Amino acid sequence: MSNIVAIVGRPNVGKSTFFNRLIQRREAIVDAVSGVTRDRHYGKSYWNGKEFSLIDTGGYVLGSDDVFEIEIDKQVELAIDEADAIIFMVDVETGITGMDVDVAKLLRKVNKPVFLVVNKVDNNKRAEDAVEFYTLGLGDYFNVASINGSGTGELLDALVKALPDKENIEENELPRFAVVGRPNAGKSSFINALIGEERYIVTDIAGTTRDSIHTKYNRFGFEFNLVDTAGIRRKAKVKEDLEFYSVMRSVRAIEHSDVCLLVCDATRGFDGQVQNIFWLAERNRKGIVILVNKWDLVEKDNKTMKDFERNIRQQIEPFTDVPIVFISSLTKQRIFKAIETAVEVYKNRSKRIKTSVLNDILLPIIENFPPPAYKGKYVKIKYIMQLPTPQPQFAFFCNLPQYVKDPYKRFLENKLREHFDFHGVPVSVYMRKK
Repeated sequence: MSNIVAIVGRPNVGKSTFFNRLIQRREAIVDAVSGVTRDRHYGKSYWNGKEFSLIDTGGYVLGSDDVFEIEIDKQVELAIDEADAIIFMVDVETGITGMDVDVAKLLRKVNKPVFLVVNKVDNNKRAEDAVEFYTLGLGDYFNVASINGSGTGELLDALVKALPDKENIEENELPRFAVVGRPNAGKSSFINALIGEERYIVTDIAGTTRDSIHTKYNRFGFEFNLVDTAGIRRKAKVKEDLEFYSVMRSVRAIEHSDVCLLVCDATRGFDGQVQNIFWLAERNRKGIVILVNKWDLVEKDNKTMKDFERNIRQQIEPFTDVPIVFISSLTKQRIFKAIETAVEVYKNRSKRIKTSVLNDILLPIIENFPPPAYKGKYVKIKYIMQLPTPQPQFAFFCNLPQYVKDPYKRFLENKLREHFDFHGVPVSVYMRKK
């Protein structure tokens, strides 16, 4: 499980530019997860061998100065609550503002690593001007220039050194199922339907993240850890807070899970925020089961379920090999089916296929449908093996791997799914030099 690093500060200091600079300059070591919410960016980064999730918290649209102060305070408080380390960005051009002082007051009270970053320092004069930020009371600062990336290396060196080591935080070897989704989709009701009646079989396990409760579930012959992310704060009339907090919770839950049970509200449909959480799980290569909750509230005929499912699959293309279960947490309709499906997806994600079986089945197919020639050169795939990773990843060894394009990789993935059951699991295909 990786750490979460939040970039905070008032608008227009260069937070998004700084975030984008990290993505642009570190493409080989950053797995960008774009669009988790419409106006925010999330990235999965590696630096000096340590992994962390980077979150840009900027972008409020505010109606007045008073609202501005209220909203920025709430956003910083949420970031402080969830993040393992905080990057506080200020602007050397404008100097210290009242809002910078307010944010600094909040950050001085936390017992977490805080890195004061002075942006737009691209010459000696501005480096001298940056000295005034010592008065914020946060200690030493880092001079950076988001526009060209100068100073980011020193900052990241210090950042990863301060992050706690979470690589070995595992309570046991049981499968981990995370219940994720937008607020008010019915996650709490779903979990209560699973564990509410027979509480003697449930034991609380101290979670590896605060406010995320890991419950040991043992019923109907199934045993796994249920990661409950249902306790999302409901702040009335503050839409941005709800979205920001729910996604931060989802980031943690998804990273520390094997299978994600994505709950969507049937009365709202498979909307943008649910889609963003889906793609976050897919980019993290987790097993996925989509649960359409509150199905009992939908007016329907014989075609309604098929139409609803067809619409979801259109929204998640090209990764459409995902189980969709229509449930009602209130009436407990198909609750057992949901858990049964999640266990099947976990088994699919853990599946190991013998190299001999892979080659016996796929090589004849590849021989009949070889990769298209590129610039008069023919690609010959000679050998296939599954990589020793927690999720299904396959290496295809050939003479010219650089000439195999994405459409043919999708063809190979489809053939893997056709002959081996990877329902609900992202499959990765890599071309390697033989």
